[in-house]
Amino acid sequence: MTDTTTPAWLTIVGIGEDGLDGLSPAARRAIDQAELLVGGRRHLTLAGVSEARSLAWPSPLHGAFPTILARRGRPVVVLASGDPFYHGVGSLIAALVPAEEMTVLPAPSSYALAAACLGWAGQDCIRVSLHGRRIETVLPHLAPGARLFALSWDGDTPARLAALLLARGMGDSRLTVLEALGGPRQRRRSALARDFDLAGIDPLNLIAVEVVADADARLLPRAPGLPDDWFEHDGQITKREVRALTLSALAPRRGGRLWDVGAGSGSVAIEWMLADPACSAIAIEENADRAARLARNAAAFGVPDLAVVTGKAPAALAGLPSPDAIFIGGGAGDAGVMAACLEGLKPGGRLVINAVTVETQTDLIARQARLGGDLVQISLSRLDRLGSFHALRPALPILQWTWEKR
Repeated sequence: MTDTTTPAWLTIVGIGEDGLDGLSPAARRAIDQAELLVGGRRHLTLAGVSEARSLAWPSPLHGAFPTILARRGRPVVVLASGDPFYHGVGSLIAALVPAEEMTVLPAPSSYALAAACLGWAGQDCIRVSLHGRRIETVLPHLAPGARLFALSWDGDTPARLAALLLARGMGDSRLTVLEALGGPRQRRRSALARDFDLAGIDPLNLIAVEVVADADARLLPRAPGLPDDWFEHDGQITKREVRALTLSALAPRRGGRLWDVGAGSGSVAIEWMLADPACSAIAIEENADRAARLARNAAAFGVPDLAVVTGKAPAALAGLPSPDAIFIGGGAGDAGVMAACLEGLKPGGRLVINAVTVETQTDLIARQARLGGDLVQISLSRLDRLGSFHALRPALPILQWTWEKR
């Protein structure tokens, strides 16, 4: 068999704020021998590269990829911050260039530099990136005693994070802002969230947070079944206990995508995404007011990337990426909705429907007879007043159908 593999021609070099001084001999040789060096203007300046053989990333940076690929087989270096494969450009390039054609020489990531600066055990710290992401992304990670490293978007991010912590009952949390880590401009400053007044923060910064929560702080539990009154809703919400059982039936797995059809308050989609940071969801809701409300709920619970489609199923389902699970909270009696969901669901995916009315329950019983799956009746009672006494008042029973596509 003939080996047609092209020798490694592309080197990805991680570079820190200490520039050439922090690079290994191998990285410096790669830079010296490269015909073309590509990177951010800051990276190219740190490496002391002349304009004659450099290309600064355009916006969007994908615009530079044809130029890089056109030099296949000739020495090219891409400069990146720290570890190119940790919130870096490395994965984008790896999608275009085979691994055997690349040499990767990483430098310490900002997270590693922050752990070393503070003396924190890196494996015990939560690492999040706020670079191009909503500040609420940190909310699921906040717990008393937790330590977080948050990679900033700009110089205003630390103040915004402090304001969020204060609003959520965590004003005594300490924020340490680490600026220009690893270089001669490195600076370290701290303040409590409630007293945060640091000014002139370098846009290149990382925030280390030590979480301290008030007794009444709203902390997100790991188990499903968040309190109903934590959600903004108009009564169209899958109630707490039923929601917990529904999430169990949906069985979220890492990286799974959910369609929440007739999403109402978005509670099921939100808790699906809270199950794992890699989970995604699309909430389909025809009522515009409810769609706006569920988007607000998603941000409040730290999953602002929940996709909201305002429209009526089944038409609103057309063109959506196939889901790993579907929950039908509204429209289960519509044959068109059911057909579109059965068709759209990935093989091995799960469909869960909760039915309250006799008509919809009858339909689910008939579908279970034809397609199989599990039928479970959920009956709950809640304490209520009965004159001067109390009694357990039954809620309307719910028939839940769970079906797995084979």
